[in-house]
Amino acid sequence: MTAATMAPTGESRGQRTARIMAEKPVIALLVVLAILYVITGVQDPTLFAPQGIRSVLLLACPLAILAAVQTVCMLTGGIDLSAAMIANFAAYVSANNAGLGPIASLGFAFLVGGAIGLINGIGVGVFRVNPLIMTLGMSSVLVGVITVGIVGDGFLSGSTTILSLVKSVGGGTLFGPIPLNSIVLALVAAILILGLGRTGLGRSIYATGDNESAGRLAGVRSWQVLIAVYVIAGLLAALAGLMFSGISGSVGPDQTNSYLLPSVAAAVIGGTSILGGTGGFGGTIVGALILTVLNRLLLGLETSDAVRQIIYGAIVLALAWFYVRVTGQRAD
Repeated sequence: MTAATMAPTGESRGQRTARIMAEKPVIALLVVLAILYVITGVQDPTLFAPQGIRSVLLLACPLAILAAVQTVCMLTGGIDLSAAMIANFAAYVSANNAGLGPIASLGFAFLVGGAIGLINGIGVGVFRVNPLIMTLGMSSVLVGVITVGIVGDGFLSGSTTILSLVKSVGGGTLFGPIPLNSIVLALVAAILILGLGRTGLGRSIYATGDNESAGRLAGVRSWQVLIAVYVIAGLLAALAGLMFSGISGSVGPDQTNSYLLPSVAAAVIGGTSILGGTGGFGGTIVGALILTVLNRLLLGLETSDAVRQIIYGAIVLALAWFYVRVTGQRAD
């Protein structure tokens, strides 16, 4: 018997709305997205044109993929603050090996992402280093590696030509206002949503984040789950780096750094608990769309970057509070 059939017949319209929001929290996010989109469109009417829709989707797709990193990590009660630097490093490696062809170029990029994720996973899962400390330290290491690599005749000082395939997929158009990178996001979404909900690894991820001790008693080997999660996170970060480089047509040591905190915010706004065990990628996608539209709104304001950052942060906090308030979810 569903919650809907068990609902009291005498409930008011407001109570019924609140119950529906709690049962299907993504509805609350879609309502926020629609309101924010209309407000932004009133300020900038081009947002209602096909090109305006495309610009939002074009930037939201790679942000959602980077936010997928945070989603899978947060479900275990962790976080990955090295995601942006993994993305930058993978994009550099791919560009440096573009002359070897797409298979080798992309293969090296994902190899780098997976290897760094493996190191993070071993640190968190085996040596029990706090995820924030482990990934923050890894981010610092990667900053140094990339800096050394691009200086003089370093190992990253070669070609920075972006693969035509990456440019086409990252910045091309599928049809009308729909960018090609939406196909990549759709594939990632299908794999993550089905994988988290219908596979043993997915259930183990939720069990580890919800109660690691209870999960261990039930046979879940949390250290193996954490290694798998951070390897997946590394691969997703590498993919996001490729998508961002495809949009810009270039690589840089700090190209995706500004997207790190929005990736965390997208996951949180999307309903993923930072304490683990609650959430999913569907809400994260809507969260990425909300933040992309919000950024578009703020860019239209004639204020300094500092003021826009203050407004951006305040609105993100308000959105997170609104989501918890409307859906009835709690961090505990």
